[in-house]
Amino acid sequence: MTGPLVPFREFVLKVHSRCDLACDHCYVYEHADQSWLTRPKVISDEAVSRTARRLAEHATTHALPSVTVILHGGEPLLAGPARLRRVCEELGSALNGIAELDLRIHTNGVQLSPRYLDLFDEFHVRVGISLDGDRAANDRHRRYADGRSSHPLVLRAIDLLHQERYRHLDLGLLCTVDVRNDPVAVHDALAGLEPPLVDFLLPHATWDDPPHRPDGSPTAYADWLLTVFDRWTERGRPMPVRMFSSVLSTLSGGPSLTESLGLAPTDLVVIETDGTLEQVDSLKSAYEGAAATGFDVFRNTLDEVAAHPGVRVRQLGLAGVGDTCRRCPLVRSCGGGLYTHRYRSGGPPSHPGGGFDNPSVYCADLAALIRGIEDRTAAATESPALRSPDALLAAHQDLTRTLLAVLHDTLDGHGGELWDSSWRLAAAVEAETGGADALDAVLAHPYTRTWLLDALADADAGRPLGEPAAERFAATVAAAAVRARLDLPVPVAYRDGSLHLPTLGTVVLGGPGDRGRAVVRPADGGLLVREPGAAPGTEVRVARDEPEGPHWRPVRVLRRAPAPVLLLDDLDPFRDRFDAPAADRLGAEEADARARRFAEAWSLLADAVPGQAAEAARTLTTLTPLSAGAAAPGRHGPGALGVGPAADARGLALGLLGAFRRAKLRALGEVTDLYALDGTWEHRTPWGSERVTFSRLLAETYERAGLGLYDPGFLAGVPEALDMIENAAEVTVDGKQLVAAVRKEISGIRSPAATPRDKSLSPAGHTPGIPASGRKVMFE
Repeated sequence: MTGPLVPFREFVLKVHSRCDLACDHCYVYEHADQSWLTRPKVISDEAVSRTARRLAEHATTHALPSVTVILHGGEPLLAGPARLRRVCEELGSALNGIAELDLRIHTNGVQLSPRYLDLFDEFHVRVGISLDGDRAANDRHRRYADGRSSHPLVLRAIDLLHQERYRHLDLGLLCTVDVRNDPVAVHDALAGLEPPLVDFLLPHATWDDPPHRPDGSPTAYADWLLTVFDRWTERGRPMPVRMFSSVLSTLSGGPSLTESLGLAPTDLVVIETDGTLEQVDSLKSAYEGAAATGFDVFRNTLDEVAAHPGVRVRQLGLAGVGDTCRRCPLVRSCGGGLYTHRYRSGGPPSHPGGGFDNPSVYCADLAALIRGIEDRTAAATESPALRSPDALLAAHQDLTRTLLAVLHDTLDGHGGELWDSSWRLAAAVEAETGGADALDAVLAHPYTRTWLLDALADADAGRPLGEPAAERFAATVAAAAVRARLDLPVPVAYRDGSLHLPTLGTVVLGGPGDRGRAVVRPADGGLLVREPGAAPGTEVRVARDEPEGPHWRPVRVLRRAPAPVLLLDDLDPFRDRFDAPAADRLGAEEADARARRFAEAWSLLADAVPGQAAEAARTLTTLTPLSAGAAAPGRHGPGALGVGPAADARGLALGLLGAFRRAKLRALGEVTDLYALDGTWEHRTPWGSERVTFSRLLAETYERAGLGLYDPGFLAGVPEALDMIENAAEVTVDGKQLVAAVRKEISGIRSPAATPRDKSLSPAGHTPGIPASGRKVMFE
């Protein structure tokens, strides 16, 4: 087993090994492992003390901020209030000052009373209760040994837990699925109790002892759960359902939310009443001793258990599932199913499959459930950024403001005087009429994201805020004040004799090596820069639309129809984020020549691919001259492309189109999850023999599809690549929506049958009109 040891964060502590009900589907008493017969009924004082010390030791070793302990059984309430108090006191005392203790108890509820709940309130023990639905469903399995119903007592317990003084302890309900029960009645019964969470569990089964299927359907459990899902959706999703939330999360590229689904490593260990340390309890359904480790709290550390092969195999993610599952496109959501449900004692020579190296016995059900939920929700969960260029720009505007707010909160008053004054002035700018729009226009400049991400990386690494970031933020606020023509003096700092105001230009205040402070304020439609203590008349005045001179270098604006109006930014200190070096300040003739070539190339794009040209015109704000190449996206915020000294208009047109497609895909990927677990699998592209990651396959396919709108020769292999992407394990719901959009783009365009080996690809200020009320992150 390779990879780092995963520490335990969740501990199931068996405080009593017997039960007051005789549920016939219970894995502890009714399945293969009968070790409960040899356990003490109640956990001893010594076992409690040693367990508490082992938890504290483990939390200290791994610097765990918190640990979760679930008091379990049998029926844990049979241990009695005095024993449960002792457990809570020992655990709390041992972990005090080391890790936060999250205490929980899972009970059938029949013994629950105010005496227990007062104890749980004192020690902050949250309570989960097992209930299989309405009375008919619950009484199918959850009965006393003499056949009496437990349902009235469970409802009484839930009513008690819902009293105002105990409601904060309610953890939710656990329901074991039985397909003979009415799924709508089960849902409505559970929802009617207004639980904070419902967790549906598939009954524990293996290939040796498969689940009951009354009608023989291989998807009976999926059909039942999808009926519940439909009812849940129809009723407005009245409570969270862990299984459904997990599937929705993984379909969108997020994490699994339950042990029974997904590829997250296990971090749970069981402590039996005699102090024995075991693997997850459900393994008792597989065979006698399946959960055993040979360790206990008296002789062994928890790290020894974490290194046990049976534990390690469930910490390996994709490497911990069988070959069939690794090749399945649903594995991110399914994760091979619950480990226990994969067990088979043996099989025919063609499929020996002994042990747990198998798909789940619920494989067909899990596949149908995941696909069913995806089919029902894909359209509703699609990111708006995929549908509209304006929505994509709006998402990035909010992302930039969010990153800025996160940086400010991370600095926590330690950003320095210039940063703090700039933050206060940003709030003042935003409060003025026109100020918020002006601030958005400057924040939307692509190179804002560059310095923000650099500053956040420093903060995450524990480094102080760098001077360039504080200086750029001050210059950003100053530029916004100038654009809004606000009578607001903004302190700034300059270095190497230059003060760059993003989107506007560079004020020259000295020579190389010169540094200092100054104040910028709007003046007569332009701006005025004065250094503290400077003699009257020595300030620098820049008129509106002032041409380049000794003290002012404006950011040039390209105005050549039919091309859109764009900034030609060869001044921004943060612009050098392309594979090719950014060019130095262009001379007037060179700038004019590049503008001409750009307009010629744009004319070709507007004629050949008017839709792409219109979208690019809506989203591009900035061209940055490069010292080499044709056109390329960079590592910055959306809206910029780098443009080199390209030769002919057609070559530049193709370069611009390809760069725009790559830039758009990058922008989409920053605000929506198009895929997950990139690099886990490799894919062979239809246009080459190289095996590549999913992200590269997607990027090349997306670029080729766009170029194919201009030259159909680039479309060879694209339909096949789209099929590969759509059926890959990495792709999310939004990723599939993007694939559908690309298919629609290229529909009706015929591509040549042969792969165009000569069609090789390189590896991979407008502001949206968003009202101030739509801004999610404000300066405060």
